[in-house]
Amino acid sequence: MFLDYVLKLILGGTIIVLATYFSRSRHLFLSGIITLLPIMTLINMRLQMKNMTLKDFRLTQRNAIFGAIGAVILLLSVFILTNWIKPIHAVLISLAIYLIYMLMCKYFL
Repeated sequence: MFLDYVLKLILGGTIIVLATYFSRSRHLFLSGIITLLPIMTLINMRLQMKNMTLKDFRLTQRNAIFGAIGAVILLLSVFILTNWIKPIHAVLISLAIYLIYMLMCKYFL
């Protein structure tokens, strides 16, 4: 069991390091993470499918979809709001929007 977690840590760390190394962006780390995040998600889903029932997997899949949409809302709102207001205010407002979205997903869906 412990060796399994160590293997996942090494695999995830290697993917992140390779993503940052092969990225050509000015924002090296961020671009690398965005590039290989879908690959890590697929690897994680494959590892989870071995240990879950179908019902648990579907629930996790639904929550992951809403979480991914929430991440897009957070990043997009920060990007858009920084055009109009100071970055610190844009981040705080975006966090509030994200929090409201996640609470709505939890209680209404």
